[in-house]
Amino acid sequence: MSPITLLLFIAAYFLLLIGIGQWGNRHHDNASFYLGARKSPWYVVAFGMLGASLSGITFVSVPGMVLQSGYSYQQMVIGFALGYLVVAHVLLPVYYRLQVTSIYQYLGNRLGTYSQRTGSFFFLLSRLLGASIRLYAATWLIWHLVFAPLGISFLLTACIFIGIIFIYTYSGGIRTIVWTDALQTLCILLALCGLLYESSSQLTHFPWTDYSYFEWNWSSKNNFFKWLISGIFITLSMTGLDQDMMQKNLSCKNLSDAQKNMRCYGFSFIPVNLAFLFLGACLVALFAQKGITLPQQGDLLVSTAIENGLFSSGAIVLLVLGIVAATCSSSDSAIVSLTTAISIDFLPAESQRNKKLRHAIHAGVCLCILLLLFLFYWLSNTHILDLLYQLASYTYGPLLGLFAFGLFTKFQLHDRYAPLVCIASPVLCFAIQQLTHNSLGYELLILNGLITFVGLLLIRKR
Repeated sequence: MSPITLLLFIAAYFLLLIGIGQWGNRHHDNASFYLGARKSPWYVVAFGMLGASLSGITFVSVPGMVLQSGYSYQQMVIGFALGYLVVAHVLLPVYYRLQVTSIYQYLGNRLGTYSQRTGSFFFLLSRLLGASIRLYAATWLIWHLVFAPLGISFLLTACIFIGIIFIYTYSGGIRTIVWTDALQTLCILLALCGLLYESSSQLTHFPWTDYSYFEWNWSSKNNFFKWLISGIFITLSMTGLDQDMMQKNLSCKNLSDAQKNMRCYGFSFIPVNLAFLFLGACLVALFAQKGITLPQQGDLLVSTAIENGLFSSGAIVLLVLGIVAATCSSSDSAIVSLTTAISIDFLPAESQRNKKLRHAIHAGVCLCILLLLFLFYWLSNTHILDLLYQLASYTYGPLLGLFAFGLFTKFQLHDRYAPLVCIASPVLCFAIQQLTHNSLGYELLILNGLITFVGLLLIRKR
């Protein structure tokens, strides 16, 4: 299929998103931008959050993980599902009881202003890096398939993506995101089903048992219990302590609806991620069957399959739309949540209602992500999903420690020292990784949170 045809499909999809954005713009006030007047249907939120969690990285990285660890990534996904239950029944009740707009307002109420702003700062850092990595992965693949053959540079492609996302989230905020995410999840799942069907139908057998699902060797980084526990804490940190994911939950009508959303969304993650791993296994088997050399990087598995003509034109259209949908789904909500966190956690109360100031912050967030895309384009050569979780281990650890201290102790802090503790913890974790020759895997996040927790105990009020 020609790049021009694919470009027309992408343009039509973008026009649909902008149309939904204009529908969401019927409510222009800041309260609707932040929480959608708390009227979002829980089942729409749940369906949309599934697509936002998958992101473009899932298409790029998860199928290729079978080359490194077989189906054992599913161990962490089971941990994710258990973590969503903890979020639903431990954190959501706290957020709804306090009626917060930014979840870091909890830290302000419980520990003090410095703790609130420190937590929000680490979220801003985490989400800026995470959203940029996700957007980079998907944008690179779309550029490679569609825009590069037309002579359009990666940098211009990135500008187009950010520009479109800016347009449809500019005024509608979370109200728009809830519905665009639902549309984008539908596109992602259709693409997954199409690719899985086409790749598996060319095989003589389906690779159910070609790879191991569980790793029981305790010395392995892929050990079941290490990945399960890491998955739980990654969910607690990257969902329960993350304004991006929680803002959608807080837009539900009440706590009961938000908990239904979290349980439904969390357990849907298990079969969907397994399907992506099956896709990777099918492609590896298909490469062997047709004598195609496997790419050196797992992230190139899907694009190599396309280059070798393993998918029909229809499947390629679904793939491109699925990646575009995943790209927008993970990036648009990040931009809205970053705008919300800056406005609520760092601005005085009277400025939080200023729409012009909110618009300026929104534009600034888009510009920051665009600059990070340019940086990753020049520097990134790492497995992208692994890079994302490595960064999360450093940036979400202080959030984990802050919230754990607030929820599970009754101590008060010498609040002004909280930023020092939260900065020292990831620095110390980095030093430990260097001294142990990077022996720690994703469990580094737990260690980081524990060090932060102990540091906060040291600065508690006697």
